[in-house]
Order: sequence, then structure tokens, then C-alpha cells
Amino acid sequence: MALNLSQKQEVVAELADVAAKAHSLVAVEYVGTTVSQMTAMRKQARETGVFLKVVKNTLAIRAVEGTDFAVVKDSLVGPLLYAFSTEEPGAAGRLIKEFAKSNDKLLPKVVSVGGELYPASHVDVLAALPTRDQALAMLARTLLEPAAMFARVVQAVADKQGGGAPAEEAAAEAPAEA
Repeated sequence: MALNLSQKQEVVAELADVAAKAHSLVAVEYVGTTVSQMTAMRKQARETGVFLKVVKNTLAIRAVEGTDFAVVKDSLVGPLLYAFSTEEPGAAGRLIKEFAKSNDKLLPKVVSVGGELYPASHVDVLAALPTRDQALAMLARTLLEPAAMFARVVQAVADKQGGGAPAEEAAAEAPAEA
């Protein structure tokens, strides 16, 4: 069913709005994917903060104009499914990689992050990016490690000087002597 001009304008406006806020884009060839597979992928996409849309490439080119994803316009050829990561940069890559394992007809064609165009093989790199929670945990671990090392050094010095007697025993004996 063909879209009229106002419907096309709505699609372009919606896609442009998503593209302006998105962290990454993965364009995937989907020919041969069943309806049930697409439904499952769309459901998972909603849960993980990925915007999925199948639109004509001419509309997608107009939508990404003026965004970081304008670099992909020459690469948009053939029937494509557009996956925009709206919450985390690696979300679209993880989604596509996961569904490509069980569906050999799902072929990544274009990856774009931060205004750069990457080949389809970079879906694996994008999927390997940590989630926000994982990145925060890694940061916390990195920040806490110097303090933990210092505490271990202080404890080692105390054990060496105190002959191995725990600090609690020393504290318990001190008030008894006074």
C-alpha cells in the first residue's frame, strides 16, 4: 500500500526525531525473515530501547539528513530494516547479532556510530560494548581498587609490626590495662 505525501512526511519526521536522539544505527537486510521472527525481534527491541523501522530508503535518507547518520545515505541500498539504539550505543548491535544467530537471512549492511560509517562486520564490535550498568560497575571497580590496595598494604604492615595480632584484640587489652 503506497503512502500519500502527508503519511510520508510523518514517517520522515518520526525517523528524523529518532535519528537525532539515537546513539547508533544498524541497517540490516531482512529479506526472507518470517513474520514471527520480526514480531519477536520487535518485542525484544521495545524491551531493550531499540527503535526498529522498515521504510523506503529514500525516506530514510531524508530522515537522517542533518544528523550524525547522514554518512550512511550512500550505503542504503535494497530492502533494509533500520535499528536505532536510543538508550545505549550497543543495544542495536546486540539485538541484531542475537537474532542473526538463529536467522541467516538477517544480514547487517551498515553500522554507524558517532557520525562514522563502519562496515557490517562492526556489528560484533558494537554488540560487545558494555551496557550502562556494566560500564558503571567497571568504573566503580577501577575507582575502588587503589583504596583496596592501600587497605591491604596497611593491613600487611600492621600484621608485620603487631606480630599478627588482630586490631580488635589489641583494642580489647588496652582498656583492661588502664
